[in-house]
Amino acid sequence: MLKVLGIETSCDETAAAVVAVDQAGCGHILSNTIHSQIEDHAAFGGVVPEIAARAHIQLIDGVIQQALQEADVSAAEIDGIAATAGPGLIGGVIVGLMTAKAMAQALEKPLIAVNHLEGHALTARLTNQTAFPYLLLLVSGGHTQFLLVKGLGSYERLGTTIDDAIGEAFDKTAKMLGLPYPGGPSVETAAKKGDATRFPLPRPLLDRPGLDMSFAGLKTAVRTAALKEEPVNDQTVADLCASFQAAIADVIGKRTDRALGLFKERYPQTAPTIVVAGGVAANNAIRERLTEVALTHSATMVAPPHRLCTDNAAMIAWAGAEHLRAKAQANPDILSGNGNGDDMQVAPRPRWPLDQLSQSVFGSGRKGAKV
Repeated sequence: MLKVLGIETSCDETAAAVVAVDQAGCGHILSNTIHSQIEDHAAFGGVVPEIAARAHIQLIDGVIQQALQEADVSAAEIDGIAATAGPGLIGGVIVGLMTAKAMAQALEKPLIAVNHLEGHALTARLTNQTAFPYLLLLVSGGHTQFLLVKGLGSYERLGTTIDDAIGEAFDKTAKMLGLPYPGGPSVETAAKKGDATRFPLPRPLLDRPGLDMSFAGLKTAVRTAALKEEPVNDQTVADLCASFQAAIADVIGKRTDRALGLFKERYPQTAPTIVVAGGVAANNAIRERLTEVALTHSATMVAPPHRLCTDNAAMIAWAGAEHLRAKAQANPDILSGNGNGDDMQVAPRPRWPLDQLSQSVFGSGRKGAKV
């Protein structure tokens, strides 16, 4: 079996994992170690990049060692090393990628530089053996996109947020309402006790053509409603959270309905599959709405287990394994290489869109296209 060590340090989780791939191409998670820094950032209501980078430096060696021990493999028995090379907080990305490069060089193993978003995009193939092509809804703290996943390394963006990502909107709403960090789980918990019909919040861009989305105005509407209700009590907070979450679900549901229709036009002979990935994919209300929409299209809805929705190294190891298998089929000698492949020259990137062809929504600068 092909065994790949994955390293993930793009935000505030220091993570390492070992994934094995059998001859049939099925993945097996041998270990998945995650050290969360939530307590380090809770007082600030969000991730502080400098604190995160320093924590990664302190933790990375121990986390990798723990992942190898739990997988019951030595570093020498690893066939390849995969690491997130972007996008993400650049300080953290540097720590993980440089550690992986050093290990690849010392162990004479191939290095696979992985796009963090591709790790999310391919997780369904690890958990459900989902076949190409499929529709992907990527929802996280920094990204909200619909993508066509045509094949390994082949992605087409169909729509994206023109301002805030969903995860960002959840976190900012939670902070605004005095809920603890991380905001997404806090809003979902409060929403369970609330009345989703109390506040008629807007559904931005709901009736406009295309698949682009907007959530900044919804966040502002929550703030306006909260100010009108001051002093805000616990029930009002719960009702605001429920109304906010319902608005998000409505927008995502309507856009997913349209995206599935587009998928069926593109691939009329393929049974449609909608995959939801990223940290916000752990939200049960969004999962339920997507399931309802999928049923109306006779589509399969795939949502990875909650532990594989948030940032983790198993998805990085799996993405690395997919690419390593593809490279090994073309050049079997790569598995006995010295780690000096093309990926050894890859630089850490704060921005790295999955779709390299579509025009950037936010424009480009020296860091590259944001989306």
